[in-house]
Amino acid sequence: MEIAEPPIKEKSKSPSQSVVSKDALLSGKTVTWLLTAILLLAALFSISTGAYKLSFDQMLEVFAQTDQEASPIRYLLLDIRLPRVLLAVVVGAGLSISGVAIQGLFRNPLADPTLIGITSGGMLFAIGGIVFSGSVLAGVSSFLGYTTIALFSFIGSLLTTLLIFRMATFGGRTHVTTMLLAGIAVTALAGAITGLMTYFSTEDQLRDITFWTLGSLSSANWKVLLIVSPAVALTFLMLMRITPALDLFMLGESEASYLGVNVQRTKWIVIIFSALAVGICVSVTGIISFVALIVPHILRLLTGARHRFLMINSALLGAILLLIADTAARTLIAPAELPIGVLTALLGAPFFIWMLMQARGNSKLGI
Repeated sequence: MEIAEPPIKEKSKSPSQSVVSKDALLSGKTVTWLLTAILLLAALFSISTGAYKLSFDQMLEVFAQTDQEASPIRYLLLDIRLPRVLLAVVVGAGLSISGVAIQGLFRNPLADPTLIGITSGGMLFAIGGIVFSGSVLAGVSSFLGYTTIALFSFIGSLLTTLLIFRMATFGGRTHVTTMLLAGIAVTALAGAITGLMTYFSTEDQLRDITFWTLGSLSSANWKVLLIVSPAVALTFLMLMRITPALDLFMLGESEASYLGVNVQRTKWIVIIFSALAVGICVSVTGIISFVALIVPHILRLLTGARHRFLMINSALLGAILLLIADTAARTLIAPAELPIGVLTALLGAPFFIWMLMQARGNSKLGI
């Protein structure tokens, strides 16, 4: 008499794991290690490259010094190059993880922080700070100094995002479609007001406005880094905590709610912390476009849509992308400097067009 063998039970999976795609080209861990190695090499290359090239031996000599002897090479490395490289890493990571969260919230890989007014609000308040710094805001500018524009930009990003979020919340729920439409309307209004202020600005103010709207990391120093880094780190930690919920959001809000996700709380976390990261980054670098859009999409093609690895790898790839762009910006026409926003737009716009072409007839992209 034969005894039937008991069926082999498959390892149980969490609901969030079961809804992500299986068509990844590479595993998330493999991509993480690969991007980490590339980031370290890119950082080392960026530190050594510029109008004045630094050799590896010179860098080691500076770090090996114990007497803190002042020298031009030490100043160049520790006070100019290193803070700028670290700021590029932090800002690139902050923009990218915000892009991941917002795309997960909207369930659309063509979404980015611009849709909910973060960038437009920061731009409006920053340009207002530039235009009115010599008149209405003269007292504030004299008290805050060079941080005036950064502070105004951050406040504008946060207030605009909260306004749009409040407009989209009614009946105890935040409606993503209404938020999208409100974001488009507020962005258009902010653009119109920005255009008026630009039109009536002086020549010096117009030069500052142009420089800020094109983006730059030239303001990098240890104080700026100390302000930006905690905000991006806090955003990363909070968004990592809700990655299982973002996985379930791919099924739809109702389905995610049935599976135990606190939908409203998840939306609040995504909106508030994305505004925090993008607002604080934009406030010190100006407008840097397309990083939050293209980085998550590239990784979604490589590693699939599971948000845990998507968040980690987007932080790494965003840091690499912005670091390479900044290195090119300050070396291509050295000693002059190209606006980094121009370079990221030159890279991102063709990729965005390609994404749109790929999206034709593809219901997964939601367009």
